[in-house]
Amino acid sequence: MSKNICFIDGLEGILKYREIDVNQLIELTYDSVSYLLIQGELPGAQELAIYSACLREEREINREIINIISMYNFNIDAIEILRTIVSFISQFDPDIYDSTPEGNMRKAIRLIAKIPTIIAAYYRVANGKEPIPPDRSLSHGANFLYMIRGSKPSKLEAEVMEKDFILSAEHELNASTFSSRITASTLADLYSVVVSGLCALKGPLHGGARTEVMSMLEEIACPENAEKIILEKIAKNEKIMGFGHRVYKTYDPRGTVFKQLSKQLAEIKGDMHWYETAEAIEITVVREIVEKKGKPIYPNVDFYSGVIYRYMDIPPQLATSIFAIGRVSGWIAHCFDQYEKKRVIRPRAFMLDEC
Repeated sequence: MSKNICFIDGLEGILKYREIDVNQLIELTYDSVSYLLIQGELPGAQELAIYSACLREEREINREIINIISMYNFNIDAIEILRTIVSFISQFDPDIYDSTPEGNMRKAIRLIAKIPTIIAAYYRVANGKEPIPPDRSLSHGANFLYMIRGSKPSKLEAEVMEKDFILSAEHELNASTFSSRITASTLADLYSVVVSGLCALKGPLHGGARTEVMSMLEEIACPENAEKIILEKIAKNEKIMGFGHRVYKTYDPRGTVFKQLSKQLAEIKGDMHWYETAEAIEITVVREIVEKKGKPIYPNVDFYSGVIYRYMDIPPQLATSIFAIGRVSGWIAHCFDQYEKKRVIRPRAFMLDEC
């Protein structure tokens, strides 16, 4: 059942994947959590070794994909490229028309493995650099940073990126996951399912919020400006990006972890600027909206993740697509669950009034 893939208690701030609290899961590798979501249980040592080896084997992309990327407008968000390239590479998958569980699993591994490489290749080409081939010796998070930079990340940066992917991996029936399930309910292939997820993720009210958070941080620029600008936004009834959630009525548990990680990065880099700017924004929002107005508008998953990306020199242009690197495992888990039902999702029009 789909409810067993993820559990959220929005009042208590609890998030579980397959009945395991996310605070336990962030101590594992992304590969372990990906396996858990898709297979329904944590892998043993041998199962994890095999799964990780399969993922690392499938990371590379062919030259045709690089050539397509090189023809793009480099001023657009990376999610635009990712959406198109995921659709494009389906033609190269030998299992594209194999709808057996085994065939679908092979496609799933290729998608999880190649999406980071596509994003990194786009970033390199867009900046006039040659793409960096993946390094099979590195974890999912470390390898992504390596492919972007051309140098291996620090231990902390690799751990932060890994945790980012884990915290992004699943979140019940959010907009992109629901879009994916609808597509899967028609028994469309896995590539079509993931493209559906990417299209929904792009919006600024969903995955695109991270990009908006980074833009807001740039606008505010320093802790001293935070209160004045946030008060102006509140007075104009503008949405404060990175705050509030349709499900959580308390602090988003993912936001708590991201806040801790952003502080660690700030301290180890000896630069508290962006962390203190974000904290000043949070203090003002909580005082003005939570305490004075009684509305539960706390930082969500996007707010401090935007701070983390600042510290790791990840440009806003990549923020939404990086969300997809983690979330694809969740989409796939829901897709496989929907395939088993063999029943098309067909809501009635009157239900739209409830949205």
